[in-house]
Amino acid sequence: MFNDLLEYLKELVKKTVTSRLFVISLVFLLLYGILVGRLFVLQIVRGEEYQAEYIELTEKVIKTDSTRGNIYDRNGNVLAYNELAYNVTVQDIGALEDSNAWNLMLWELVEILNEHGETVEGSLEIAVDAEGNVSYTSASEAARKRFLRDLYGLRSVDELDDPEGEHPSSVTAEELLRGQMETYDLDEVKDEDGNPVEIPLSTAVQIVNIRYTMRFTSYQKYNATTVAENISDETMADIMEHKADLPGVDIEESTIRVYNDAIYFAPVIGYTGKVTFDGLEELKKQSDDYELNDVAGRTGIEASMELDLKGKKGSQTIYVDNLGKVIETANVVEPTAGNDVWLSLDRDLQKGIYHIIEKQLAGILTNVIVNQEPDQINNVDASEIKLPVKDAYFQLINNNVLSFHAFASEEASDTERQINAKFESAKARIENELRNELTSSSAAPMNALTEEMQSYMQYIYTLLSSDSEGIIMTSEIDTKSEEYESWRAGNMSLRDYLYYGIASNWIDTTKLDIESRYSSADDVYSVLVERIFELLQDNDAFSKRIYRYLIYNDVVTGKELCLALYDQGVLAYDEAQVAALRQGDSNYTYSFMMEKIRNIELTPAQLALDPCTASCVVTDVHTGKVLALVTYPGYDNNRINNVDYFAQVNSDLSGPLRNNATTTLKAPGSTFKPITAIAGLEEKTINLSDIIVCDGVYKEISIPLKCTGHHGPLNVVGGIANSCNVFFGELAHRLSTDAAGNYRPEQGLEILKKYASMFGLDHTSGIEIFESEPQISDMDPERSAIGQGTHAFANVQLARYVTALANRGTVFELSLLSKETSSNGDLVKEFAPEVYQQLDISQETWDAVFQGMRGVVTRSARFQDLPVNIAGKTGTAQEVKTRGNHAFFISFGPYENPEISVAVNIPNGYTSANAALLAKYVYRYYYGYMSLDEIMSSGALNASMEKINGE
Repeated sequence: MFNDLLEYLKELVKKTVTSRLFVISLVFLLLYGILVGRLFVLQIVRGEEYQAEYIELTEKVIKTDSTRGNIYDRNGNVLAYNELAYNVTVQDIGALEDSNAWNLMLWELVEILNEHGETVEGSLEIAVDAEGNVSYTSASEAARKRFLRDLYGLRSVDELDDPEGEHPSSVTAEELLRGQMETYDLDEVKDEDGNPVEIPLSTAVQIVNIRYTMRFTSYQKYNATTVAENISDETMADIMEHKADLPGVDIEESTIRVYNDAIYFAPVIGYTGKVTFDGLEELKKQSDDYELNDVAGRTGIEASMELDLKGKKGSQTIYVDNLGKVIETANVVEPTAGNDVWLSLDRDLQKGIYHIIEKQLAGILTNVIVNQEPDQINNVDASEIKLPVKDAYFQLINNNVLSFHAFASEEASDTERQINAKFESAKARIENELRNELTSSSAAPMNALTEEMQSYMQYIYTLLSSDSEGIIMTSEIDTKSEEYESWRAGNMSLRDYLYYGIASNWIDTTKLDIESRYSSADDVYSVLVERIFELLQDNDAFSKRIYRYLIYNDVVTGKELCLALYDQGVLAYDEAQVAALRQGDSNYTYSFMMEKIRNIELTPAQLALDPCTASCVVTDVHTGKVLALVTYPGYDNNRINNVDYFAQVNSDLSGPLRNNATTTLKAPGSTFKPITAIAGLEEKTINLSDIIVCDGVYKEISIPLKCTGHHGPLNVVGGIANSCNVFFGELAHRLSTDAAGNYRPEQGLEILKKYASMFGLDHTSGIEIFESEPQISDMDPERSAIGQGTHAFANVQLARYVTALANRGTVFELSLLSKETSSNGDLVKEFAPEVYQQLDISQETWDAVFQGMRGVVTRSARFQDLPVNIAGKTGTAQEVKTRGNHAFFISFGPYENPEISVAVNIPNGYTSANAALLAKYVYRYYYGYMSLDEIMSSGALNASMEKINGE
């Protein structure tokens, strides 16, 4: 029995071993063992290592923005704060299969945004205007090259213009846009049925902008790209309604920066904007808390106090799948709000002074604009230059107060159509005359042409030489050649000069569409001429030049342009005034224009005539804190990130983006004379009783120095009070004479530099925003002593200097800041201006300077009605003879116990009396003798052609 069982088992084993199933089972068992072993290694032996690697691949830490701190004036008035807003974002969620699907989806999104007047935001610095013109939006040529660097994916701008020609910097905006359209297949878009469709260029540039910007986050699909900010409720509703057709498009809560009283404070506060590549590099040096497209301060206090205002970002850990979709969130850290910054500026004082400046400039304009033909005006003295009213009419077009493009629109009025018809007729005639001159083998030399044709020819040459075109390579021109000299003298035609350029290889033929590199000079020139007329076709600057001559030749009249002001809504419609304009003659139109300027219905900034800019700085002489820093004109920093608005203010001829108080450097004129007086007294070159006789001209130098009068015998007090050039020329001459009686100009310059530096004029003023570097004169001690030479100072630097005069020697590093508080209102820090140095100057010297500056004021009838006693010093500086002199006035008051200083500069303000009058109104306002309402409701202030002490 047992043997049978054993035999059976042996047989069973034999059958099992020899069966296929056994072999298969053995293989599966082996594989299972390997799998178990591998799992053991993965889970137990190396589990922690692989877990860490898995987490590293799927775990992402993202930052959440903090709330930016507010900015207040010294009295707690809010100047900058945050407001809830909604942004449109786009994220690649893997729902769109190809480039065509992306283009169709973004096309629909852009159409929704455009329908509601929203602006597509992005990093593409290219725009298309209403006429289809493509241009760069970069703020400067350097910025444009940095944009190209980023677009090409280069590490440095030095890699542009490579030998292979793959990364040209001369590429036009349109060429670049077309190239990007090809990159993103926008030239091959097909609808859902597979039919080719053409996307309008104005829409295509927005799609390219979105796709180009998304490129920078393509490696982080969980990050959304913002494409439109602060959208309206209507836009948000429209997008949500079409959400199913817009995969990856979402609405996110955000904040926008809002600025109160923007036009008055924008040059000081500045503005915020998205961080650029260049900006990111700089910010990373200060903090690791920045990423591309974060919002940061770009200019002004927003930039200088960036780290204090921004706060600290929060963070959260997210886990994403292979498509970038968030599957889990952990480790949430809430952001910390930024601190609030309080300025030393007074809001009402800032506003009041801004309007005082505007009305003072308007008063000057009404004095200098005359109803005369340009050739009837004989301007001899730069302080008495007159402007023909036709200049004002032309500026309505030249400074874009009137849109000449609107003259040709379907909605144009009869008056506008008449103007446009005259323009089109003139343009056709001019282009025909230009073509004849450019193609004639007997073209007339430049000086044989009319002034008008010379102007057009010169414009063509300038256009061909511009950085944007670069067809004429000016650096390659032989400036010693006979042809160059003949061209400069006007004895050669533009045609002949360009032919010479082709032969001399300074015409860049690679910029021209030439079929063969072996083309003849005639072939090249023919292509060049056609290129010229292509460039002139829709050229606004050329069109404005045509309008200039139409206005000066009475083809387009001032009456028509003034009527167009009503048609285009620049002036509020007034039926009676329109009727009077239509019936009136040229004298009435002139009176009408003057009335609008006098009533500030047309502002100095709009007209952009001399003068259209000015600045005023008011400081507390005991603390060095700036109470007002006003520059005219200003701009709206709430709108500055809008491409169209930025282009508008950037092209404004009055320069609203320039802070005239901090970046406009001018020779200070006679405002420098108190420093010269202090140098003479402290160096013992003169004493208080020394007399210098003024006979009207200082003749001890090779180029005699004219005085403002014949003042006779003067001591130092009289020298300052009379602003006598002879007195200070002689004083500088003595400072330049050594003990042995040798005249050494470098000695005098060194002494003047020493004392100017003592008052801080060798470096910036200390305020916390950008400021141009000053320059102390290094030539001609006699002229340097009277504020000429190579001196160049910003008004805020003169403000620091006069503040030190007022407090008798405490030189502050001025400050715009008062304090910093947390978001809860707790004091974080207080700011106090640093004392640069305390000057060791005798009381007798201070007394003499005070008396002299007081004499400047008491000698002028303009100050007799000022209830506050002040001391001041006028200054006039001539830059060119064809424009008005620059006008300065530095002052402090009350004279008996100074509290504030006031520094005024009016570039091209004609006479220092105008700057002094402006300062007088500032004192009246500061001390309560006129209210803000009175200033706001008044018209132009009285200007003066009076020369205080001859200046």
